[in-house]
Amino acid sequence: MKAVIPAAGLGTRFLPATKSMPKEMLPLVDKPSIQFVVEECVASGVDDILIITGRGKRAIEDHFDRNPELDEALDHSGKNDLKELVDDIADMVDIHYIRQKEALGLGHAILRAEKHVGDEPFTVLLGDDIVFSKKPCTKQLIDLYNKYKASVIAVEAVPKNMISSYGIIDGKESAHGLYKIRDLVEKPKPEAAPSNLGIIGRYMLTPAIFDHLKGTKKGAGGEIQLTDGLRSLNRKESMYGWQFEGVRYDLGNKFEYLKAAIEYGTQHPEVGPKLKEYLKSISLDDIEGKFR
Repeated sequence: MKAVIPAAGLGTRFLPATKSMPKEMLPLVDKPSIQFVVEECVASGVDDILIITGRGKRAIEDHFDRNPELDEALDHSGKNDLKELVDDIADMVDIHYIRQKEALGLGHAILRAEKHVGDEPFTVLLGDDIVFSKKPCTKQLIDLYNKYKASVIAVEAVPKNMISSYGIIDGKESAHGLYKIRDLVEKPKPEAAPSNLGIIGRYMLTPAIFDHLKGTKKGAGGEIQLTDGLRSLNRKESMYGWQFEGVRYDLGNKFEYLKAAIEYGTQHPEVGPKLKEYLKSISLDDIEGKFR
């Protein structure tokens, strides 16, 4: 199984931090967000990953590569546990890279993967979405694909005031949490939305998506939208929406990013106990007074 991780976006919502640092490298405590995504792939049985990068994203490649100078320094200082940690990152899976040379949208980024993927089904994971679950979200989609032999998209119920920020599915529930998709609508007004089930950044797709993306016209901002390609594919093939099991954080949103950092931080073996005690002890009024 192959996975495609689009990581070419500019990350403008996190400027100035992302002026010189890929948004995918923003950490939760001590782990870059894209590492969570790669680890989900590995835990799902994916052994071949293609990351779609762009200008200024070299730090992603360096993160998953070996660093002889760092290895030597850690070895010299006797920090064997840290040396093993960074070596494991480099050894966990085969990762390939290709650039999206123009910012033409998510659909265009997926098209860049066609030669690598070939005629096989594949998964797509967006680095903005981190999902914590007992069974990896991607594994859930792979298992459903193997059962139904059709594309499967992860969805979740979103608040009414957030509907216009998502692609929304129109579907009929065929099994608990599984919806046979009739249509997909990109960022509808809440009153016009066919449901409250929003598409998140996990997809299991058939290779036919490439032909449909090639026939997709540029939309707003001159970009090729993945949702438009999925709508076209859905007219030719069955497609399902899966209300996945787990907790998802949208790291492209500043509040969600901070929320993820705090909640993940409470479970971190090193800082978790201290963070829990701190959260119990703080007074918001005292904190606000420090920044006045």
